[in-house]
Amino acid sequence: MTKNVLCYGDANTWGCVPIESMDNIQRFSREERWTGVLQKHLGDDYYVIEEGCPARTTVWDDPIEGDKNGKSHLRHILSSHQPLDLVMILLGTNDLKARFGVRAYDIALSAGTLVSMVRDQFFYLGETPQVLLLAPPPVYDELPEFFEEIFYGAQEKSKKFGQYFKQVAEDHQCGFLDTGTVITSSEVDAIHFDINAHTNLANALANKVRAMIG
Repeated sequence: MTKNVLCYGDANTWGCVPIESMDNIQRFSREERWTGVLQKHLGDDYYVIEEGCPARTTVWDDPIEGDKNGKSHLRHILSSHQPLDLVMILLGTNDLKARFGVRAYDIALSAGTLVSMVRDQFFYLGETPQVLLLAPPPVYDELPEFFEEIFYGAQEKSKKFGQYFKQVAEDHQCGFLDTGTVITSSEVDAIHFDINAHTNLANALANKVRAMIG
């Protein structure tokens, strides 16, 4: 039976090409995005479901960009894709925006809220899926001008993601990967993944997925 893997994330799951100009937003192809590369690695025994939304947060309502709250989206997405064997959560980068005023530990706790939601969801089909929590990589040290104010202070906060997300994963007894150990954010715009990062992340995740669900 095919094993269903849901990838829940933001623009780095959606596949946003590192931005050189806000007037020219592009998207990597399905085959280039880490979800597509992961599908190729895992083969036909797995079905990788991509649920990435640019600017999505963990639990925060965005007063500027609108309906981006990952908490409010999650239950509907879980229901629509049942049955599921594994849910991967890769969120937290957008929580670093200065408008939210949130510290790194609170961002990790917010991601943990999503882990609990997966565990608490009533599944009509199959058993409750396993969860793999992914800590986003640190923001690159130099922000481009168009992100300087939006992500003010994000660099230092994001360096603590690996430590705090790991602690939250241990508290929730779920799978964990610190993506900052295998990829870096692009030098171009400081927050998005370049094509090499997509490939390297998929390579690391393929082994994690097989270890967790066979």
